[in-house]
Amino acid sequence: MRLTSVRDDAAEVRRASDLIELGARLQVLEAETRLSRERLLKLYKEIRGCSPPKGMLPFSTDWFVTWMPNVHASLYMAIYASLIKSAPLDDIDAMVKAFRLYLEQCRFNGLQPELSFTRAWRLVRFIDAKMLRRACCGRCGGHFVVRDFDLTHDYLCGLCEMPARAGHTRAARERAVAAA
Repeated sequence: MRLTSVRDDAAEVRRASDLIELGARLQVLEAETRLSRERLLKLYKEIRGCSPPKGMLPFSTDWFVTWMPNVHASLYMAIYASLIKSAPLDDIDAMVKAFRLYLEQCRFNGLQPELSFTRAWRLVRFIDAKMLRRACCGRCGGHFVVRDFDLTHDYLCGLCEMPARAGHTRAARERAVAAA
């Protein structure tokens, strides 16, 4: 009995360490592990070298449906949904694996990741709570994150029908000036 408890504790510490390395906030750690807050604080400081950020977690679905965050959120959800279907993983393990694959895809394609692990975790929670869902684009067939109450009969994603100012960010202007 005692040996099982030590194994379980080691697995919880490993899970918490993985989450901290991916940038999970303390509230996520508390929700996804059985470790005490004090132990999580010590572990966080040991791994990151500083105290965890304070403040509330983001709690708005609006961020996920704006143009660029929506593309990244949709990519993450496609990876996550694929893992849930194909592998016997619990939710948090699937989230961790999906987030690592998401980061790998961003690096491979030279993109700056838009999602933090905490936002990815919140995204899955919003979809589970039916505040967000995925809708199929009528043109490309991709599945994109939308609000649950959005009308999606003739839905076109942000890649097929880009907003007028898409890509007109300060960083894009600075890159263009630097290139000139």
